[in-house]
Amino acid sequence: MRAVVYDRYGGPEVLSIADIPTPSPAPKQVLVQVHATSINLSDWETLRGTPLYSRIGGLRTPGRRVLGSDIAGRVEAVGSEVTLFAPGDEVYGDNLMLKGGFAEYAVAAESALAHKPALLSFAEASTLPQAGAIALQGTADTAAGMSVLINGAGGGSGAFAIQLAKNAGAHVTAVDNADKLTFMRTLGADEVIDYRVENFTRTGPYDRVLDLVAHRSVFTYRRSVARGGRYRCVGGTTSALLRTTTVGVLAGWVTGRSLGVLAVKEGPAHFTPLAEACVAGRIGIHVDHTFPLDETAKALSHVGTGRALGKVVVQIR
Repeated sequence: MRAVVYDRYGGPEVLSIADIPTPSPAPKQVLVQVHATSINLSDWETLRGTPLYSRIGGLRTPGRRVLGSDIAGRVEAVGSEVTLFAPGDEVYGDNLMLKGGFAEYAVAAESALAHKPALLSFAEASTLPQAGAIALQGTADTAAGMSVLINGAGGGSGAFAIQLAKNAGAHVTAVDNADKLTFMRTLGADEVIDYRVENFTRTGPYDRVLDLVAHRSVFTYRRSVARGGRYRCVGGTTSALLRTTTVGVLAGWVTGRSLGVLAVKEGPAHFTPLAEACVAGRIGIHVDHTFPLDETAKALSHVGTGRALGKVVVQIR
């Protein structure tokens, strides 16, 4: 099968197209004929090997040659212990543990997949698993009248989070670069901030802060949160995440604020509610660009350099 592979950490230039053996599913795995794979910031991080936590499973060289976790496609074959799926079924899911989405076929754990809603295309379905789980859990306890700030709101998870927070009745402030301000307004953001011009931690304070690109001091983040409020980060530098899980927890407790890292739960139970909302028309799916498999490097660069408005998809079939 054709696949996009890499054997060392680096930029898009380390990627190449290769013919590699089609994988075979283990007893509890499914072989998926991949139709579409959406790109997450985690793909960009694992390509570059930075932050350091992106090298889990391969400290010196990549643990898996083929990236791509958010897949959608058709079941080609199933392992001997698989009971939920059969060849021909249309499926989607977050294959974060095994990856392999930037290829014509990928093996995934049965537990990572769900049946694709008939009203969603493969490209649309591929945008939901990882970004959707983050957005749903990051806005889970948002209530009407709350003030919510989302940092990095113009990308995949952020685009969903804006809509979910607005649907809950919150007043939403969205932060990203200047090229995304109009896009974030179209999603429903009440206020937008260009992070290159204004430091959002000097605005507010907010009842809820969802930070998708943490890199500042935890004490800086503390001042952006109202007393009794909550700050959660997912993604960002290793040092920022470590500070948040240690000093941040203590600082938040002392000052009456909840500061911490969002421990994202994986699996269909954590992204299918968003798919249902999309099918019902309550949430919109925004695909910025679609690239063919041969242009996966361009697709990753588009996301990694902060240019994507919503999601970017590699269309394989």
